[in-house]
Amino acid sequence: MADIVEITDFQDPRLDAYARLTEAQLRNRLEPRLGIFIAESPKVIDRALDAGCQPVSLLMERKHLAGQGAAIIARCGDVPVYTADDDLLAGLTGYPLTRGVLCAMRRPDLPSVEALCENARRVAVLENIVDHTNVGAIFRSAAALGMDGVLVTPGCCDPLYRRSARVSMGTVFQVPWTRIGESFDQWPQPGLARLKALGFKTVAMALRNNTVDIGDPALRREERLAIILGTEGDGLAARTIAQCDYTVKIPMAGGVDSLNVAAASAVAFWALRV
Repeated sequence: MADIVEITDFQDPRLDAYARLTEAQLRNRLEPRLGIFIAESPKVIDRALDAGCQPVSLLMERKHLAGQGAAIIARCGDVPVYTADDDLLAGLTGYPLTRGVLCAMRRPDLPSVEALCENARRVAVLENIVDHTNVGAIFRSAAALGMDGVLVTPGCCDPLYRRSARVSMGTVFQVPWTRIGESFDQWPQPGLARLKALGFKTVAMALRNNTVDIGDPALRREERLAIILGTEGDGLAARTIAQCDYTVKIPMAGGVDSLNVAAASAVAFWALRV
């Protein structure tokens, strides 16, 4: 049975996860051993629960307790449900609640690169992509277009950040992902060598003239491909490109020089799918 808690004090320390800690602090300070992330909206929370993530508490507009939030409450067991009217909760969190529901959850353990890649034929690698919206959109494309997993480099933003998970429509909990290296000196090496040892050919998506056409049948025939996408603005690092097996550019028309990295990911995933 859920414990419904009416919010009367904004300074209640039990609300720190929603009101006062940054997402980086949620990872490192609130639960040093396991960490916490915030899932936003019933769809995202449902997908996180489906993936086995453990809820810690819920923050919910009062009007949703017996409405669209009821099924979420039932799935979360006896965790506390903090509630108030929507305008008060927006004042607490600093933003309107999407669909009126937030859930603090324990961060899941991530698989090793080797475990994630064991049966994978197509994986995406996100090199230092820092925009939460782009990361979420890439995960959504990865889920929709048949990627078997996503690897994020040490400089990439966290896929479990609230906005990333929401923009992904919860697919960050469907597509297997992990970090390829825990520190900046582990990418592009030994990260690329690790992928090659696992049998992957590496594809650098880059705006270079000496590139392979994205429609080249040889790419589709490769048994295993790691599709590497670079940060907003600068794209992939030159040393990453130099060490990849292929460099691939999406042809542009109409005087446009490039696509946003999230849009480019969808094109690449579709063109290079198995």
